Amino acid sequence: MAMEQPTVSDLYRRVEEIRRQQPQLSYQQLKEQLLGELQGKPFPPLYNLTIPEQDDRAPEEDWTAGLSLIRRGIQFQDWGDVADGIILSLELTENYERERGAEGTRDDWHDRTRGIEEAESKAVGKWMPEELMKLAESKAPKR
Repeated sequence: MAMEQPTVSDLYRRVEEIRRQQPQLSYQQLKEQLLGELQGKPFPPLYNLTIPEQDDRAPEEDWTAGLSLIRRGIQFQDWGDVADGIILSLELTENYERERGAEGTRDDWHDRTRGIEEAESKAVGKWMPEELMKLAESKAPKR
């Protein structure tokens, strides 16, 4: 039976899960725990080096900082480099949020919806049924 191949996003989400369960762990301890879980597993594919959910948390230059390490680790079949890259991206993202707040919450300049609200509502109104629109509006955070 073949083992399921994790993606880079899967590995990142796993580290975030460990962090939520044990927030007292240092980055080194997180890395060691991740390495323990990864030994013997297949490496992630190279064609999909991304962590899309991070785009809303920090600037791209922060959360992508570890992707070159991850890529090298996959190419050389070295879980240590992969784990280093995952931890680096996590650390930079957490530091960014701690120092500046979550992306889009600090000021109008960083608000990603600023200037596109009207165009977005017109576009969504054309293809989204009214009942889905009401459901989405009820679930969305109030601004």
